[in-house]
Amino acid sequence: MARVYSTDQGKHCLKCHQPLTKCICRTEVTPNTDGIVRLQRQNKGRSGKPVVIISGLSLPPSELKQLAKQLKSKCGVGGSVEGSNLLIQGDKRDVLKRELEQLGYTVKLVGG
Repeated sequence: MARVYSTDQGKHCLKCHQPLTKCICRTEVTPNTDGIVRLQRQNKGRSGKPVVIISGLSLPPSELKQLAKQLKSKCGVGGSVEGSNLLIQGDKRDVLKRELEQLGYTVKLVGG
């Protein structure tokens, strides 16, 4: 059987071969392999302003947004959800670590 290639490759998911608007892969939760939530401080490419990147959370997008809202409120700063990561403005790693541990997560501080 011959393969037929289309010029609109960017409009279909490479995993499930569905149109991107109907893709089920993007809504699936990526499993966390080791069960550890990592907090990384980063300021590169952000005009020198620090941001804490929280990775390793295996939550659906709706719960991820809810957790982001809770953490932003607790720290008194802004932030956003990017994919499966949370970005919290400012260097609030100590507050975030304490809050996530209270929620039952195992937390590690990584990077600078």
